[in-house]
Amino acid sequence: MKAADILISEVGPRDGLQSVAATMPTADKLRWIDALHAAGVREIEVASFVPARLLPQMADAAEVVRHAITLPGLTVMALVPNRRGAQAALEAGVHKLTMPVSASAAHSLANVRKTREEMVDEVRAIAELRRELAPHIRLEAGISTAFGCTMQGDVPEDEVIWLAALCVEAGADEAGLSDTVGYANPAQVRRLFRRLRAELGDRAGAAHMHNTRGLGLANCLAAYEEGVRTFDASLGGLGGCPYAPGASGNVVTEDLVFMLEAMGVRTGIDLQRLMAARAPLIAGLPGEAVYGMTPEAGLPKGFVQGHYAHV
Repeated sequence: MKAADILISEVGPRDGLQSVAATMPTADKLRWIDALHAAGVREIEVASFVPARLLPQMADAAEVVRHAITLPGLTVMALVPNRRGAQAALEAGVHKLTMPVSASAAHSLANVRKTREEMVDEVRAIAELRRELAPHIRLEAGISTAFGCTMQGDVPEDEVIWLAALCVEAGADEAGLSDTVGYANPAQVRRLFRRLRAELGDRAGAAHMHNTRGLGLANCLAAYEEGVRTFDASLGGLGGCPYAPGASGNVVTEDLVFMLEAMGVRTGIDLQRLMAARAPLIAGLPGEAVYGMTPEAGLPKGFVQGHYAHV
């Protein structure tokens, strides 16, 4: 594959697996991550470092990280909610930390039992820990509920930009925007990412879109057209949010890669191998619903990655 124009960050092994009731056996997780890597995925959020009593699906986080960091060229990322989680993740050997900071005051209290300002303090503490232990490790803040919240409804755009700027001031390398509950529309995505990029420049981070109301790909395209070049996605659309009733999960990696490749945007990911990576996912979570239009329909006749021939 040629060099990629864009980074697809696969979040299924973390965001997806912690959103389902079943726990995928560790061996199946490792096979799934290996298959994603073989397909050309070069950044994977493999785990979250939280107490096993809260998320038994993530009890093997350190073991999963230790395996993933042996895969060549792969950036291994983990979600951490606080300094304790960050220390465990750094000790396991992750390359990148991501921290969720909710733009919705109500969601922040429900999700992490902290105010938004307290979460900025956690970002600062993690940034200081990173400087002490592993200054080469990257730290990103994901501004969740950036486009709306099931609890409080509207989330003012000024507050989203304010919070993203605070996180970067506190030491995050970048801040991205997450449509945690699937409220976003393309016009809103354009507007908010334009403001974020004006505020943060090259520290404006990833777009994390959900497909709750069928607008995931449209919102990704809107973000791409505003200059966003990193996108979170989940194989099979696995994932969701416990505070978003009816959420069907994240943008489907297979559909996002197909859309971009059909447009001539190089992702560095082999679509056939990517779709084959569904097999270890399904084997590890028997009976769990997976989504995706491209895997069901197949690739169009004459489709070649990087070139779309009408036949």
